[in-house]
Amino acid sequence: MADAPQEAVNNTAPGSPKGYWLGRQNIALILALLALLLLGWQWLDSHQRNADLELTLSRRLGAFETRNKESEILARQAQEATREAQAKLDLLEQKLAESQSHQVALEEMYQEMSRNRDESVLAEIEQILLIASQQLQLAGNVKAALAALQTADGRLQRIDKPQFFTLRKAISKDIEQLQALPLLDVAGLSLRLDNLVAEVDQLPLIPGRVGGKEKQAPRGLQPESFWQRLGTEAWQDFRQLVRIQNLKKSELPLLPPDQAYFLRESLKLRLLSARIALLQRNEASFKADIKAAEGWLNRYYDARDKSVRIALASLQQLGQSHLAIDLPDISASLNAAHMFKLGREKDGK
Repeated sequence: MADAPQEAVNNTAPGSPKGYWLGRQNIALILALLALLLLGWQWLDSHQRNADLELTLSRRLGAFETRNKESEILARQAQEATREAQAKLDLLEQKLAESQSHQVALEEMYQEMSRNRDESVLAEIEQILLIASQQLQLAGNVKAALAALQTADGRLQRIDKPQFFTLRKAISKDIEQLQALPLLDVAGLSLRLDNLVAEVDQLPLIPGRVGGKEKQAPRGLQPESFWQRLGTEAWQDFRQLVRIQNLKKSELPLLPPDQAYFLRESLKLRLLSARIALLQRNEASFKADIKAAEGWLNRYYDARDKSVRIALASLQQLGQSHLAIDLPDISASLNAAHMFKLGREKDGK
């Protein structure tokens, strides 16, 4: 019995085989416990990490869902804004198309107005040139024709368009031709003739050339009795029955008083006829009327009177006037206006 405990002690000694295996078992157990603790710690650590990861993922998923919802809201807003922008763009395109159509209509209207204005101006210029040609060819009025041409040139100058350059060139050429003509003061000559006509009644006749008192222009009849009128008519008939005249003398017979009145009226008619011939540029008729009036003044009027001498000097100056002027042809400007009008009509077609 005493040997058993001793054997047990020997078996448990470190150097004994059984002690060796027990030590290894203890070490294995310790290692197992350590491994188990390590596994537990790892499990706890991984569980904690998983929990943290799940929490993080859940937070991220929540944030993602929030952002997704915000993105959806923004997308819907963007879609709505896009639709509104597209609607506005369509409206702008429609307004732009309308604006372009209005612009085209306005351009056409402006071109039409410009064309009508040019046609109106051209018609006005053509009428002015026609008046100038008529004044020169029919009436021989150089001043009126020159004024009409200058008016037409000034009208084109205010417009200042290059298409009227050829027309302005033709008008300028006709203006130069009229300005080169010698100046004939028709208005001054006509005024001098009118003054002579107004002075005829005041010019004295040659004394003794009119029998009795000179009879003036018939005026209102004065009331006479039957016997006075009968006596006057009888005396006039008696005077006409007997007339004494010395044929050997060259002096003209006495003019009856009523003939003096008709002499003055005839002289006025001669001067008025000369005035008409002046306006018509009829030099032959003008000089013939002036010469006849001058002859009547020398024959019947008192040349010793100052007014008669002034009238004779005026008639002599008028008789020296030259009315015959070779008028130029100013149809070039009118033809240029016609050609310009025809060219615009062809272009319009």
